[in-house]
Amino acid sequence: MTKIFYLLFLLLICCTKESDKVTAVSSLDTAGISVEDTAKVVEPSYIAPEIEEQITKNDFDILLPTRYRDWEERNSADDLTEKWIDLYEKDGKYFLGKADYRIVKGFDECSGDSTKTIQSKNKTLILLENDNLKLGEIQSVKFVKNKIWPTEKMSFRFNDVDYSLRAEGKVLSSERVHTDHGIEIFQNVEDYRLYISANEGPEHLFLNQKSFNDTFVELLFIGDIDRDGKLDFIFGANRDYEEERVLLYLSSDEEGKTMKKVSEIAVQFDC
Repeated sequence: MTKIFYLLFLLLICCTKESDKVTAVSSLDTAGISVEDTAKVVEPSYIAPEIEEQITKNDFDILLPTRYRDWEERNSADDLTEKWIDLYEKDGKYFLGKADYRIVKGFDECSGDSTKTIQSKNKTLILLENDNLKLGEIQSVKFVKNKIWPTEKMSFRFNDVDYSLRAEGKVLSSERVHTDHGIEIFQNVEDYRLYISANEGPEHLFLNQKSFNDTFVELLFIGDIDRDGKLDFIFGANRDYEEERVLLYLSSDEEGKTMKKVSEIAVQFDC
């Protein structure tokens, strides 16, 4: 009788422990976080702008005068036709004209892929698949500084409108580097955000980048591409030193915003 009582007592203890274990797991599932996944959890409100930028579709495509690798039996250079528009610089001025180019085939020994290179006959900044643009010289704004580091501002006036760009971000380190323009200060930045405002109106976030790998955002062009009397921007925003990424922003009144990203291209040349 004593043995039977002892066995029943052990069985009761085991059931109690198993019940506690199930309850603990259930409480974690309700929170949506498991023990193994705890380190992977990221604050949703923080990453939302990055995700939104990545899934934004182009209003129209753009290409760069550079080399493209074949990928899954196609090549981005094949999209280019004579109907595309060429935004190019000549004697310090900018023009829109019909694309004038040739395609040169090659091979990338680094990646082992066949390549096609767009060689433009002009000093091309970007090529645009947009036949609604008017050809000829376009107004542009000259700027001396092409990088806007965190806490810095850049202002300029165009058609009686005062524009201001303001940058935020976390500077991890700074160093002096040699460039084509002499010695410059280069900063390692993360959580970069660029805001724009017009006539001291409300600011709008229009460019954000979580991190960089030996790169930074560079201002490539300011001018009136679509001839609506308002400024448009082109930025180089390489996220890695083995990437060439360009963002095109056109003026927009959408939801009261001053600027809208209409197209993006990223070309990889890593091994």
